[in-house]
Amino acid sequence: MTISLRALECRCWKQLSAWRQHQIPTTLMRISNTHVLPVSSVRDLGVYLDADLSTTAHVTATVRSCFMALWLIRSMWRSQTKDTLLMLLRALVVSKVDCYSTVLAGVSLSLTHRLQSVLNTAARLVFSARRSEHVTPLLRKESSSVSVF
Repeated sequence: MTISLRALECRCWKQLSAWRQHQIPTTLMRISNTHVLPVSSVRDLGVYLDADLSTTAHVTATVRSCFMALWLIRSMWRSQTKDTLLMLLRALVVSKVDCYSTVLAGVSLSLTHRLQSVLNTAARLVFSARRSEHVTPLLRKESSSVSVF
């Protein structure tokens, strides 16, 4: 059984963070002449990391910004052509989901489902489908003639 290097690295970071987490201060710290308050998550190079080095904060921020973009695109949906909608979705939604996909190696299934719901909502917007409709038949029907995402 082969384990990818990225998945192994994620496991090591999680074990190390759980092992050393009790050593992280939770009160106000003094560094030089400045008081610093620890936070639950930080952003570095566009990736959000939690205190336990999970990517929950990153997925939450990505899903939030993607649904906001989908809401804005939906507000002008009727006045745009299908090609324009696809271009907007690729630029504002799919690029955000895909941007740091290597960081998301080995994430939990629940976080993967949240990201998948963004892409499913984008597909429903393109095909004018109802919320209750499945996305797979829509993509299969159109995949032969149009590159959706």
